[in-house]
Amino acid sequence: MSTATTEPVLSYDEALEKFDPVMGLEVHVELNTKTKMFCGCATEFGAEPNTQVCPVCLGLPGALPVVNEKAVESAIRIGLALNCEIAEWCRFARKNYFYPDMPKNFQTSQYDEPIAFNGWLDVEIPAASGDGTEVFRVEIERAHMEEDTGKSLHVGGSTGRIHGAEYSLVDYNRAGIPLIEIVTKPLRGAGERAPEVAKAYVATLRDLLRALHVSDVRMEQGSLRCDANLSLRAKAADGQAQDDVPLGTRTETKNVNSLRSVERAVRYEICRQAAILDGGDKVTQETRHWHEDTGVTTSGREKSDAEDYRYFPEPDLVPVAPARETVDELRTTLPEPPAQRRKRLQADWGYSDLEMRDVVNAGAVELIELSVEAGATPAGARKWWTGELARRANAEGKGVDEFGVTPEHVAELDRTVKDGRLNDSMARQVLDGVIAGEGSPVEVADARGLELVQDDDALEAAVDKVIEANPDVAEKVRSGKVQAAGALIGQVMKEMKGQADAGKARQIILSRLGVG
Repeated sequence: MSTATTEPVLSYDEALEKFDPVMGLEVHVELNTKTKMFCGCATEFGAEPNTQVCPVCLGLPGALPVVNEKAVESAIRIGLALNCEIAEWCRFARKNYFYPDMPKNFQTSQYDEPIAFNGWLDVEIPAASGDGTEVFRVEIERAHMEEDTGKSLHVGGSTGRIHGAEYSLVDYNRAGIPLIEIVTKPLRGAGERAPEVAKAYVATLRDLLRALHVSDVRMEQGSLRCDANLSLRAKAADGQAQDDVPLGTRTETKNVNSLRSVERAVRYEICRQAAILDGGDKVTQETRHWHEDTGVTTSGREKSDAEDYRYFPEPDLVPVAPARETVDELRTTLPEPPAQRRKRLQADWGYSDLEMRDVVNAGAVELIELSVEAGATPAGARKWWTGELARRANAEGKGVDEFGVTPEHVAELDRTVKDGRLNDSMARQVLDGVIAGEGSPVEVADARGLELVQDDDALEAAVDKVIEANPDVAEKVRSGKVQAAGALIGQVMKEMKGQADAGKARQIILSRLGVG
């Protein structure tokens, strides 16, 4: 249970009336190379602690690093996909700080000479009018190469953090894994839609990185993490341009690991900082922790400036100078831009703008694409991902991909309905079983004995019985009030214990009553 304390906040509307939010987003992407950034250790997720380490990533004396060529190629492809300039010459630096999960006491990173810089990414959000979409351009400051840190586990206490823990354990398997940090320029002008833009940016970036095949971008495993910087500045006075108003003091909410949390964390910080400034106090420049359970941030440590890290060029690594021919060759491997891809998929699937917006908002574009590839109809895939699964996700505060349901499951579920084995009600029961870990949809249906009755004689007998028991309703249908047949269909389904084909039952009812 979290011990996070709640600080005073203004309502969101009041905060936006008084202040203008400015964001900066730093996204850390673990690359899916087979080996680490500067050594030959494996990068497999979930291995036994401290089994994927060597003298280089442990920082033992005399161990010398060697740059991972594949990681450099991935960094260049990411930079190109973000419309960045690619450096003709860049080098690594040592970022010096002491922390238990960094065994060398410095992180090999890039400081003033990143591999990629000065780019942009267009992000689509629903139009404020509710009709169509609008584009928000996010300018990219830099995308630089570095290595990930190890992972600390704080045992004891109630928060999982070091404060109050009885002792700590460190797993160095992650130390040295190739990491790309993508840093935006300050995002101005989003106003009340700042949290929404932040979420959409990370979602668009995740889609792009997945399409590049450079990372599995699994936020729940930490291979994609977002640090959300947020500051507030006063609203411009009459006759003053908003961009002429000085920026406020920023906070950095660290390691936010879901799209929903990115949006919530930015929104909370707007309300929290607004309360501080409205009360005449100053915002402290610091890192903050996001608490998913309570929906608040809490203070971490005062934020260090660049000079505090005592950067200096890494003496054990030669500069990286990618040939222009290599950069041009890598440019040819870039995937279709996410916005263009969504428009193509929308046309292929036959979705309306509203339907596609629901798909994007649910974070289900990739899931539906994979479901269709696995054999689902576009309509069926959309129904399950943005209907039943999205409803559960909203109720439980999860993503639609966090229930253990795969695109293959959805395709199989769609087939069982399309082939007439299950109706929608039975399919929802099957989905419950899949989520509970009972197996694939067919396995769940077999185990639970779920299957539509195919005996037409039994269905006709049930229809006759229901019509006889409900003469008033039957007469309404005969007189042309066809919608009244719904009550009879419900009674037939009850009679057949939910295992009848509702469409076929309707046809028989209307035929018996001389309608249609």
